[in-house]
Amino acid sequence: MAPIKEKAFDKASRYLFLTMALAVIKQDRQHIMNGGYKIKEPYLELIGKMEMVAREERRHLRKFMDDHHVQVVETSRHEAFTTFSFIAQGYEEKRNYFNPAIRKKVQLILQELMERALKRTNV
Repeated sequence: MAPIKEKAFDKASRYLFLTMALAVIKQDRQHIMNGGYKIKEPYLELIGKMEMVAREERRHLRKFMDDHHVQVVETSRHEAFTTFSFIAQGYEEKRNYFNPAIRKKVQLILQELMERALKRTNV
């Protein structure tokens, strides 16, 4: 199993974790809408901007992946680890991720998306 090119791996990895972050954003939107918030609009606005930033970036990553024939697929999930296959130009590389590490990576992406969304607001 030959390693895939670093750029292809980086783009596919970012796409994977960005997709997970979007799922969290969707869930958080539901929690805000159904929660006991007295004034929901500011939170929903921030979540909406974060989602817009994430979707825009993911669209660019998806185009890169399509153009370079890159795929990422979840191959197995266990209590502590999840395995993903990264496929690019005929090569496949399997990576095991510790589930708490996945959570941390998604959390960092959410913080980054929040900062980017707030910068767009302040411009």
